[in-house]
Amino acid sequence: MGIERLIKQHREFKELHFKEYEKLFLELVEKGQHPKVLFIGCSDSRVVPDLITGAGPGELFVFRNVGNFVPPFKPDKDFHATAAAIEYAVSVLEVEDVIVCGHSHCGACESLYKDIPDRLELIHTKKWLELGKRAKEEALKCCSDDKEKLLRATERISVIFQLENLLTYPDVKKRVEEGRLRVHGWYYKIESGEIEYYDDEKESFLPIKP
Repeated sequence: MGIERLIKQHREFKELHFKEYEKLFLELVEKGQHPKVLFIGCSDSRVVPDLITGAGPGELFVFRNVGNFVPPFKPDKDFHATAAAIEYAVSVLEVEDVIVCGHSHCGACESLYKDIPDRLELIHTKKWLELGKRAKEEALKCCSDDKEKLLRATERISVIFQLENLLTYPDVKKRVEEGRLRVHGWYYKIESGEIEYYDDEKESFLPIKP
C-alpha cells in the first residue's frame, strides 16, 4: 500500500464512512475524550487495536511502540514518550483499565536473539530492546532447544514483565491498590485472531472467552 492508495481511501472515508460517525465526532470535540481503556500495543502493522477489539472512536487511548515495552518509572532517564502516555491516560484521563498487548511473531522479541550492530542509525533501537532482556533470559531457561517455542515464550513472558514495570508508576500502583484501576496482560495471535489473557493466579495465559 503506497501513499497514493491511502489518499484515495481517505477520500472514500470522508465521502462515505465519516457520515456514520459525524455526530459522534462532533460530541467528542465538544465534550472532549473520555476513554475508559489505555491500550499499550506494538507498532507492528499487523496489530490493529481498534480492529481486534471492535472499539469505536473515543473508546481506546492507544499507545504503540516497538515490542509493546513499558520502561520502568525512572524520571531521570529516557523513554519519556511511553511514560508520558501512561501518566496522561491514568492521571489525567483517569482510565479504568490498562491493557499491555503482546503478539505472536513479534519482530522486537525475535531481535533479542540477533546481534544488532553498533551503528549510529540503530543506536536507539539497540537501547530500546534492552527492555526485553529479562524476558529473553527467562525464556531461555524453559525452551532453548526449540526456536519457535522460544520465541512464543519470549513474547508471552515479556508481557508479564511489562506489567511489572507498569506497576512501578506511582499513580498506577496507587489506583490499582485502591481498586480504581485494573491492569491486563494480553497476547494476540496474528495467525488466528485469538486473544489470550494472563491469569496471575494460575500464572499462565488463557483464552479470552467471548
